[in-house]
Amino acid sequence: MLGILEVLLFLCIIGYFFNKERAIDMVDIISNRVQEAYGSFRLPSMFGPGTETQQNGGFSTYSMLKRFGEAGRRQRELNADIDRQVRQQSLFHIKEIPITHVQPELKPIPGMACPHCSPTESRPQLTADDRRRHAIDILRVTTHAGEQYARVNNPGAFDWGVWCPHLAQATRVRRFSYPQLADTVLPDERVQEALDMAAKESINDKRAELGLPENDESFDEDSFYSKMLQIHELRAKKILIGMRSKISNLVLRITSWVLYKILPCFMSGVVAHPAQVDMIKRAIEKHPDVPLIFLPLHRSHLDYIMVSFILLNNDIKCPLVAGGDNLRIPVFGSILRYDGAFFIKRKIDPLTGKKDHVYRAILHTYLQKCLTAGHNVEFFIEGGRTRTGKPCMPKSGILSVIVDAFNDKSISDALLVPVSINYEKLVDGNFVREQLGQKKIPESFASAASAIMKVLNARYGLMRIDFNEPFSLSELVKSLRKSDTAHNYTPEMRRLQHKPSSSSLFGTDVVQEEQDQRQLIDNIARHVVYDSARATSVMTTNALAFLLLNRFRDGAPVSMLIEALDELRAVLNGVRDLGFTGSSEDVIRYATDLLGPGLVTKEIRNGQLFIKPVVMIPNVIELSYYSNCLLPHFALESIVVTCASLLKRETERKANIDRHDHVEEVTIGRRALLEMCMEFAELLMYEFILCKPCQKLETVIENTLQDLCLREILLQPEVEFTEEQTMARKLAHNLECDGLDVDDEELDDYFDEQHISISGGKLGTDDDDTRIHFPAEKHCDRLVLQSVLAPFSNTYSAVASSLHLLLDGNSIVESEFIRLCIKEISTRVELGDCKYGESISTDTVRNCLKVFEKRSYIEITNNSGVRLVSLQAPFDTMAELQNIVQQVHIFVPV
Repeated sequence: MLGILEVLLFLCIIGYFFNKERAIDMVDIISNRVQEAYGSFRLPSMFGPGTETQQNGGFSTYSMLKRFGEAGRRQRELNADIDRQVRQQSLFHIKEIPITHVQPELKPIPGMACPHCSPTESRPQLTADDRRRHAIDILRVTTHAGEQYARVNNPGAFDWGVWCPHLAQATRVRRFSYPQLADTVLPDERVQEALDMAAKESINDKRAELGLPENDESFDEDSFYSKMLQIHELRAKKILIGMRSKISNLVLRITSWVLYKILPCFMSGVVAHPAQVDMIKRAIEKHPDVPLIFLPLHRSHLDYIMVSFILLNNDIKCPLVAGGDNLRIPVFGSILRYDGAFFIKRKIDPLTGKKDHVYRAILHTYLQKCLTAGHNVEFFIEGGRTRTGKPCMPKSGILSVIVDAFNDKSISDALLVPVSINYEKLVDGNFVREQLGQKKIPESFASAASAIMKVLNARYGLMRIDFNEPFSLSELVKSLRKSDTAHNYTPEMRRLQHKPSSSSLFGTDVVQEEQDQRQLIDNIARHVVYDSARATSVMTTNALAFLLLNRFRDGAPVSMLIEALDELRAVLNGVRDLGFTGSSEDVIRYATDLLGPGLVTKEIRNGQLFIKPVVMIPNVIELSYYSNCLLPHFALESIVVTCASLLKRETERKANIDRHDHVEEVTIGRRALLEMCMEFAELLMYEFILCKPCQKLETVIENTLQDLCLREILLQPEVEFTEEQTMARKLAHNLECDGLDVDDEELDDYFDEQHISISGGKLGTDDDDTRIHFPAEKHCDRLVLQSVLAPFSNTYSAVASSLHLLLDGNSIVESEFIRLCIKEISTRVELGDCKYGESISTDTVRNCLKVFEKRSYIEITNNSGVRLVSLQAPFDTMAELQNIVQQVHIFVPV
């Protein structure tokens, strides 16, 4: 009831204020107030001069205000019409003029030939358009069929290649002549000499077996020689039949069509760069009669056919491919043989150490005949597949045949083409079994068929193939022979304690010439491996595994991984080609799914995705395979930072500084750092090729230190001297060389050029006065770089500790000693003394033994085909072994 009364009262008040008379009064009041507010408004000249009152500043009427508002409205409509006409005219103008294309940024293409070893004017160049092109998936782009081919070549409306592009591609590729040369090998003079030598060796062995002296005529030497010669000839024919290739255009085309159909079943794509293929074509046009030598890094059995697959579909002559005789299995071996494979033994010489002259002569002659006939050749410079994911040391056996063919003028030249191959996920599975010291399972028809069925039901992501720029063998040989650094390209040459003997029945010149030739071939092989490693594309799984094992070993949320991957991409930009694009978050999620839960786990923590590597053995060994692809890029930086941190700890220890509560900043000397880096590099001489043969390792390490300082991971402040100090230091340098017979001005010019510090550019700055500082804000970056090589230094430390098993004159079979070293490393990992499970590596143990043998710590002898390891004097005492352990263990990060 009270609410109703309130409503009635409110309506009465409204009726009182808004009756008819009150409403009229209110309108009049509002009109007067409006006129008063705008009465002094001066009318614009567009309304005319007006009345006298208006001209003298009088008041405008209400009707004139309305006229002014109407004029403004019409003006706004007119302006809108004008703007609309201008926009329409601009659109017609844009359509009439040609569209200006924004040129993409010139991308640095890795894999270019060494400018020092291959002069710029003598090698094919990439144009600006080539450098703007992107890599393509060759499984989806056919050069002789499909819609793209129809648009370019206009084959007609009834071209069947549009509907069957893969079949049309396989039938339309260019045919080449592949002469069969096996019949010309046995009659060759080299092979006949080898057969004669083998028959004579058999006679000597028979005499030794019977215990007959050489002048004993009771032994019918002629008949036995004829018999043994016939046996060796039959063996030579058998060797040649098993070795030869039967490359066929028909089988190559069938294989190409099958690969087009099968590869998409388990791979997302096969990526190659068209500009790199064009480089090869231009090199062929420039040198039409010169054979191409393709030198891929070996990762998978799929490598054998993929290079030929790309070359065939780009109308480049397919090469003869050197394969191991372990692949000479039923069906699959025959397919490879007709696709261009020729099979060679893994170990050419018998286990007893005697040279197999017949086999060597047949292999040498067959290759030389193929090169002379115009065949291209492909062989894996590392010998076998890498078991660790990083490049192996080169094997230069087949390369020596090519260099010999060039030296004896059988071929005028050869174009070497390093090839880099990488996979997001390895098709062959993993090599964990072999890294743990177990024997390799030999290939067979059953195992190959089972592996193919397993592969077809899995997902392996992308495969990337990069062809480096072809470079001339003649130019490389000429450059390396002239180079002053060709004989000390690696630090192991400085560690040799015994010079090789130069005595020979043919004179010292012959032996020295052979040594120089062997050194030259090794330089070429190392140059190829170095170039291929630098040109290998980084895949998604490589980047993620590297970050997880070296920076986020305990796992990290996706947000932190995204930030870290962005930083890694920025560091690699322009230096290494990335085999992926897109946002870092998508890359991380994709790589995590591809690696699978056996290597990388995913879970939700605090509402966000948390990714963690599986660091258990053997999972972490497989994960390290993908991470190790980036090791060649960061190896030098890791060496410098590890040695710098080592010297810093030593300085802190000597000064008794508490690293958690110190007042004075700890610095180290530049000269001491460079010397320590050289020692660490010498220890890893069989793990990494740290520089090209045409470079000095010392210079490369100095450049790496300078790069780290530019990135402020380390700091090297410039040392500034007063004018008096500069003159005094200059005088001191002049006095050191007072024995030089030169004028003072020439001496001053000499020191002006030779004694300028790299760091600050100050005259006469000594390395002892140059201090290296450690920025606190970059401490985490230094820890990451130290962890890069930490698994290797831990393995080497364990092998050095295992040398005590060889005391008291003990000799252990090499395979058994490697097993004991693996057991020692495994024990350290289980006890927590070593946190890197990937340190368990048979390959790393073997490389460590090679270093110790090079330094004469141990001796490896061949006793009736059995390799024995023993200590070598004077390192066969406990005191000397402790020194060796200390020299190696010093490089293990704390």
